[in-house]
Amino acid sequence: MENSDLNEIIKKYSKNWYWFLLCVVIALVSAFFFIRYSVPQYSAQSKIQILEDDQSGSSMDVFQDLDLFSGSKNNIEDEIEIIKSRANVTDVVLKLGLNTSFMVKGTIKDAEIYKNEPIKLNFIGEDSLLYNAKLNLLVTIKNDHEFSLIEGESKSAKTYAFGKNVPSKLGDLIITPNSPFFDKYIGKELRVEVSPLENIVVNYQKRILIAPADEKSNIINLSLTDPVQEKARDILNSLVVIYNNNAVADKKEIADRTSEFINDRITSIYDNLASVDQNAQDFKTEKGLTDIASEANINLNFGAANEQELQNMTTQLQMASSMKDIVDTQSGYDILPTNIGLSDPSIANTTSKYNELVLERKRLLKSSNEKNPIIVNLDQELSGLKRTMQSSLSGMTNNLGLQVNSLSSQRSVINSKIYSAPRNERALRDITRKQQTTESLYLYLLQKREESQITFASASAKSKIVEWAYNTSKVPVSPKKPIIFLASFILGLLVPFSIIYLKDLMDNKISNKINLEKIVKNNAVLAELPKISRSDSKMVLNDDRSVLAESLRILRTNLDYLIKNNRVGEEKGNVIYVTSSVSGEGKTFLSSNLSMILANTNKKVLLIGADIRNPKIGTFFSDNQKNVDKLKYATNEKNNIGLTEYLNDDAINSKDIINSLLVNKSSVDIIYSGKIPANPAELLMSDRIEGLLQEMSALYDYVIVDTAPLMVVSDTLIISPYANHILYVTRAGVTENSVIQFPLKLQAEGKLKNLSFVVNDVKNSDLGYGGKYGYGYAAEEKKWWKFWA
Repeated sequence: MENSDLNEIIKKYSKNWYWFLLCVVIALVSAFFFIRYSVPQYSAQSKIQILEDDQSGSSMDVFQDLDLFSGSKNNIEDEIEIIKSRANVTDVVLKLGLNTSFMVKGTIKDAEIYKNEPIKLNFIGEDSLLYNAKLNLLVTIKNDHEFSLIEGESKSAKTYAFGKNVPSKLGDLIITPNSPFFDKYIGKELRVEVSPLENIVVNYQKRILIAPADEKSNIINLSLTDPVQEKARDILNSLVVIYNNNAVADKKEIADRTSEFINDRITSIYDNLASVDQNAQDFKTEKGLTDIASEANINLNFGAANEQELQNMTTQLQMASSMKDIVDTQSGYDILPTNIGLSDPSIANTTSKYNELVLERKRLLKSSNEKNPIIVNLDQELSGLKRTMQSSLSGMTNNLGLQVNSLSSQRSVINSKIYSAPRNERALRDITRKQQTTESLYLYLLQKREESQITFASASAKSKIVEWAYNTSKVPVSPKKPIIFLASFILGLLVPFSIIYLKDLMDNKISNKINLEKIVKNNAVLAELPKISRSDSKMVLNDDRSVLAESLRILRTNLDYLIKNNRVGEEKGNVIYVTSSVSGEGKTFLSSNLSMILANTNKKVLLIGADIRNPKIGTFFSDNQKNVDKLKYATNEKNNIGLTEYLNDDAINSKDIINSLLVNKSSVDIIYSGKIPANPAELLMSDRIEGLLQEMSALYDYVIVDTAPLMVVSDTLIISPYANHILYVTRAGVTENSVIQFPLKLQAEGKLKNLSFVVNDVKNSDLGYGGKYGYGYAAEEKKWWKFWA
């Protein structure tokens, strides 16, 4: 890009500096008021550590020891979802009463009251109705005993006494004063909003941000922004406490269920043990036995070992059968007993996983129903786990049954050897075996019951609070003043820039001389005339130093250069046509003032009104009559005839149609257009027009011809061969760029010669050299900001 093009681009924006300044000021003032009346938001943060669960081990531990699988034992992402669950957040909202807010009405914005509410609301209706409805109240505390209340959109206030029933759309409510904070709110208006519980819960679920401190860390960061710093801290602290309490309650529920199962088994086995002890006592009493003979010590010792193993297998078989009965008879999804001593670790792990999913299902059902897709998926997974346990327990009972049968067979062989002993000893031994078996199972269950009670008593939280909630800074995190002011400043610059850019992008009209020169290229643009206001004079005076006068002097100088440069032989080359594309572009204005500026140099100037269809030369001078000091006529007094009469009547001489005007001490001769003819084109085809122009060219220094618009009629093209120079007038903001191709095409076809252009009605800001024509001559207009300087 050339420097001139870059300068033009910069100039487009720099000349409108005041719009940039105004928009920046407006944007900054708007930012100030936005910050001033926005509700500030403060940030609070908290940290917790997720603790590892030391309960049942995983079958994958051996692989983790070998570092074959990576990842933490605790799924941090799952815990984050549990913390933010709808049930936990609902408990927080209910605990802190966040669905009811109290605001003090202010001039511009309201201030929220947290914890120190001057009044308390007590609804008599059901909680379910209260949690799903919305209510707006305007309460004005009048004195210690009365208050006025406006409900919803109602404009009428009603007065009630504290402690009395107040009707509302949610049912009756009772408003009572909160003594410690009541007095300072007397006479003030309070806005009380009761919002649906679901909306508040969803709102805080979105606003509470929870994320791990690091990719492999068990530390979790919790954060929340809120207008009230204390409320943000309370919400985070309450959420962590509720999360831990729920985790403890889950563990205690599992231990409680296990203890209940063991107690049932102990009661049943205790009855069996008492019966066996009674049988032993009765047998010894009946037979009079005091000791057992040791005749078959070897067989007895071997049988004891066999019996011990049989007891172990029998115990496992009974426990497995009991567990299988519970699983088979369970109709829904309830917690199963764990850690009951089964030798198969896969059953213990499956039971632990089953209990975790049951607890998760119960938690989700608090805020949802069984048709929820998550609960349906959990049901499917629970059913699969139950089938797995049923299959494992069936296989285990079958295997244990086979082992018990095998040991029983071995015992039969051993017993056959013992049968040689006295019958009493054999019978007593049978009773003793039953007694030992029942007693071992009883003691085993007592031990497991104690372990279950220990688990219940030692149930710990899932997380450890590393840092209680605290406010990260006393400065609000929103609105951020530097960013808002910077964005406002940029926006203030961007708005006018965009408007100017779009305006320039869509602008398809001539704006100034530089713009026109890029289109006409090799054709000269002689001058640009400034835009004048209605109060300015449209006629240039002799000693005029206005921008218009200086622009016309530049046009005069450039025109003289063209005339001298393009002169052929003895020909003066002084016949100058002034034309345009359409009417209203300023050709009559230019031709008249050009004649005046040429006449100021004491040259003989003739102005011819050749636009015989729409003559305006006479109108221009009559509108500026105050500048015309005296009218002179040529040799005759026929001042009411013009060019059309001359072309129509051969008896009329050129001198008969020339009118001499003395305008501000400068003399200008004018040939008016005359009456509008019926056949203007045919009239201009007369040979007399060529003769008139040749005659006038010899008599005058300059012959200015105001012709018809080129694109409207063919009149100018008819007489164009007689012109030495053609000034094509364009008007800034009116003439389209594409229109300029029309005269250029005519020039290329040879229908126009010595074509040059003038830009009329250019804004002062678009004038060449920054509109500084007349530097040092014209009176300087004092700017508005300098009046107080």
